[in-house]
Amino acid sequence: MTKFEELGLSQATLKAVLQMGFEEATPIQAETIPLSLENKDLIGQAQTGTGKTAAFGIPLVEKVDVSRDAIQGIIIAPTRELAIQVSEELYKIGSGKRVRVLPIYGGQDISRQIRSLKKAPHIIVGTPGRVLDHINRKTMRLDTVTTVILDEADEMLNMGFIEDIESILASTPAERQTLLFSATMPGPIQRMAEKFMKDPQIVRVKTKELTMPSIEQYYLEVQEKSKFDVLTRLFDIQSPELAIVFGRTKRRVDELSEALNLRGYTAEGIHGDLSQAKRLQVLRKFKEGNIDVLVATDVAARGLDISGVTHVYNFDIPQDPESYVHRIGRTGRAGKTGMALTFITPREKSYLAVVERTTKRKMEKMKAPTLDEALEGQQRAVVDKIVQTIDSNNLHYYKAAADELLEANDAQTVVAAVLKMLTKEPDTTPIKLSDESPLPQKRERKSYDRSGSGGGGGDRRRRDDNRGDSRGRKKAPAKPRTGEKRSAAGKPRSFNRS
Repeated sequence: MTKFEELGLSQATLKAVLQMGFEEATPIQAETIPLSLENKDLIGQAQTGTGKTAAFGIPLVEKVDVSRDAIQGIIIAPTRELAIQVSEELYKIGSGKRVRVLPIYGGQDISRQIRSLKKAPHIIVGTPGRVLDHINRKTMRLDTVTTVILDEADEMLNMGFIEDIESILASTPAERQTLLFSATMPGPIQRMAEKFMKDPQIVRVKTKELTMPSIEQYYLEVQEKSKFDVLTRLFDIQSPELAIVFGRTKRRVDELSEALNLRGYTAEGIHGDLSQAKRLQVLRKFKEGNIDVLVATDVAARGLDISGVTHVYNFDIPQDPESYVHRIGRTGRAGKTGMALTFITPREKSYLAVVERTTKRKMEKMKAPTLDEALEGQQRAVVDKIVQTIDSNNLHYYKAAADELLEANDAQTVVAAVLKMLTKEPDTTPIKLSDESPLPQKRERKSYDRSGSGGGGGDRRRRDDNRGDSRGRKKAPAKPRTGEKRSAAGKPRSFNRS
């Protein structure tokens, strides 16, 4: 492994990186940092969780001249959450040099952003719509930019931001360094790279890493009306520490999170219609373990850096396989194992085959659990708690009462009573979810066109789930045609159930 001391960084940047807890560079960092420091254009094929923010952030900070009060680098990210996360990491990397980093995104007071821009930040991290808005208002000039970074380019393609990105690139000097990062490389991304980049160097995460061997992948063939009961039984059996459930639409996310709370689980949902403050509040509660289940659309959860997720449940299979790769990448991080489970209705099996071809990996079929198996799972969780309590050996004050119970009853009866008292039997509170049409049975090849058509013209149309995220305004969602609903988005600890 390459150590950061071997990469020729300045003392100020190296000190900041080591203070962040980094010791050895990840593969993409070890390859990207030297090339970027040489001002070479670069394409990095890597997903979230591989350390790509530091891969482009460290050399960007290194090249900033803090004596110049001008924008020298700009990073374009698909969502405001990702823009905030990237800016926070860059701020830490640049703390030694006192590099000024400013996030720019929709949903934030634009007049406040304009005031901040007048303070001459060195690096801008922004969403496409809001950055373009500032360019058009002439409140931000990019003629001093020397480095442009496009983060999660495939997601920006899916959200219909390609034209905005091209307009932003056209506002920067022709003599600049351009870095592009993407988990997948559909045709439109490749063509954009050819148009705007000069002899780019290519850095790829190995295919075996892209398909994430640390994640166990399963599918369950389930009727639409049975999905929710199967989901809660899986929770009872698997007792995930932190779980993310992905739903296809905003309505689905709202109904799922409400239904899970009715069944006694602590769950909250995030999607593009929530205010920025509310989304950050939900994410903070999830990261701190105050809620057990995060229910999300694809767009709302894309790019989130959340550690400790043990299980990902695809309540609805995504329409495009790239989204599947991003979804399951929420778990199995930092060398830990994770589990991803995908619900397939009988009519959607053809989509499963395309996902498997994309990831180059077969999913194992899992049988839907029964109510009895869910009860057994809850019992096992209680037994684990009892064993842990025995191991703690702090039982002195309880032994007299135990002796009294055993004088009147046999040991097996006493233990069975304790198990019954502590076991939370599976909740069967009736739940009503709105019907969601299955993905269309049609020529799937068009939806999964590897040229990057985005499953129905995503490069021509913004995802309605996130339009307000980048422009700071909401668009009334158009009524979707069949098949246009966009997807969204786990050691044992029992969920907090009341």
